[in-house]
Amino acid sequence: MLELYQFEECPYSTQVRLKMSEWEIDYVLRNVSKLKPKRRRLKKVSGQTGVPTLIDSGRNVIIPGDEKKIIAYLRKHYRPTSIY
Repeated sequence: MLELYQFEECPYSTQVRLKMSEWEIDYVLRNVSKLKPKRRRLKKVSGQTGVPTLIDSGRNVIIPGDEKKIIAYLRKHYRPTSIY
């Protein structure tokens, strides 16, 4: 299962959400506060408070606070292959 921790106004989170939608990747969206001290759940599951953070429990992978690494990971493991 893929989980994306983010908040709506974060431009980096938006980049990840757009790619996941474009590639039709299913995921659970976890909204967090803009205020880092209030991101307790994110801190508990990933050890940090940066967004966007992707958790792939199926592969036991956590990619914290780096949209470029998240998109590269999704491209490698989840992007659908073209049939054309």
